[in-house]
Amino acid sequence: MIRHRNSSLTQRGLVFISGGGTLAIGGIVLGYVDIARVGMLLVVLPLLTLLLSRRRSPDVEVTRVVEPATLLPDQRAQVSVTFRNPGRRATRLCLAEERIDYVLGDRPRFILPALYPGAARRLTYVVRSHVRGRHHLGPIRLRETDPFGLTTAAREIRQVDEVLVLPRVVPLGATKPPGSGVGSEGEVPQMIALHGAEDVSIRAYHDGDDLRKVHWPATAHRGELMVRQEEQPARRSAVLLLDSRASGHQGSGTRSSFEWAVSAAASIAVRLDELQYSTHLATVETLSAELIDAAAPAGDIVRWLAVAGPDEDLQHEVLVNHTAEVVRLGAIVVAVLTDLDDGRAAQLAGLRQAGAAGIALILDTHSFTHPNAETSLAADGLRGQLAGAGWRVVIVRGDTGILAAWATVSSRSLLRMGAL
Repeated sequence: MIRHRNSSLTQRGLVFISGGGTLAIGGIVLGYVDIARVGMLLVVLPLLTLLLSRRRSPDVEVTRVVEPATLLPDQRAQVSVTFRNPGRRATRLCLAEERIDYVLGDRPRFILPALYPGAARRLTYVVRSHVRGRHHLGPIRLRETDPFGLTTAAREIRQVDEVLVLPRVVPLGATKPPGSGVGSEGEVPQMIALHGAEDVSIRAYHDGDDLRKVHWPATAHRGELMVRQEEQPARRSAVLLLDSRASGHQGSGTRSSFEWAVSAAASIAVRLDELQYSTHLATVETLSAELIDAAAPAGDIVRWLAVAGPDEDLQHEVLVNHTAEVVRLGAIVVAVLTDLDDGRAAQLAGLRQAGAAGIALILDTHSFTHPNAETSLAADGLRGQLAGAGWRVVIVRGDTGILAAWATVSSRSLLRMGAL
C-alpha cells in the first residue's frame, strides 16, 4: 500500500504570512518594535505549523467489503470501509474522501475521528451504476488540518478494489434457435434398418441440413424427410460471435449500437444455457485469452461480456478465422454483427456448417444515431448474402428490442430469402 503525503498552507495561513510580513516591515520602518514582533510571530506561526505537519503520521490500514461485488445494472451495492490504526500513536481527526468511478455516483466523504492505537472505525456508503464494466473503488484521500487551521496535510491510501456491473440481460422467453441437427436437439436419433441395409442413425430433417444426407428409404417409410446422422455429441454446441469493430459501431453511452450488441449477446448466452447448449464465446477478449475453444457457462460468458469493448478492425478478421475452426465441430452459429461493408461477407457466410443453423442479427448502426433514416444498403447487402447461404437473418434498428429480434430469427416459419 503506497501513501503519498502533501502539506500546504491554507488560505488562512497565507493571510497570516502576508499580514504578518506587512506588520513586521511597517513596525521596523516606523520604529514600533512591538508591532514588528507581532508581525514576525504571525509569519513564524504558519511556517512552524507547516514544518510540523510534514512529520510522518501514524499509518492507517484500509479494508473494503463490497456486497454484492457483482451487480446487475442499477442494482445497489453496499461498500463497508474499515479504517484501522496499527501504530503506536493516535491519528488526528481528518476528512476522508473515497475516489470512485463517476458512473458509481458521487464521491463519498466522511469525517474520520481520531483513532487510538489498535482502534478501528467502519464507514459505509452505497454505489449503483447503469453502465456495465469493471469500476474502481479507491484510492482514499485523507486530509488533516492543524488546530489553528493554518495548514492542511493530505495523504493518499492507494488501495483499489473493484465492482463488476454485468450487461443488461433480457429474458428471451420460450424461444429457441431453429434445428441445428447436432446433439440432443429436438428428436432423438433413431437406429433403423430397411431391406437389410446396415443400421444408421437417423433423425427428422431440420432447416439448414445438408440434402446429401437425406436417407431416402427412411423418408419413404416415415413419409417425411429423414437425414443420416453419423454421430451425436453428448450436448449441443453453439458459437456466439460478437462483432466489436470500433469503426462499425455508432452512438454513445448505453444507447449505442455496441451496447445493444453486448446486451443481446449476453441475453442469447443465457437462453442457450437454458437450452443446454455448450456455448463458446467468440470475442477479441476471449481470443486473446485463448478461451474460445472451451465452452463456458452463461455466468462466465456474461462476466466476459461485462468488460468487452470496441476493438481494432484487423483483430476481427483473426477472430472470424478462429471461429471457423470451432464451428467445424458441428456447432450452430449466432452472430451479432455490424453492417460494416469490408468485403468479407462471404467469409462470414461460410461459418455456417451444413446441417447446422446460422443466425445473424445485423445492426443497422446508422439508425442508432438517426432513428428516421432508411435501412442502410450495407445492412441489406449483408442480409442478402447471409440469407442466400442459409442463415436466418434479421436487421436490427435502434428501436428494435432484443426479444423481438431474437423471436424473429427463431420463428419456424421464417423464410431465409427476402423475409426480413
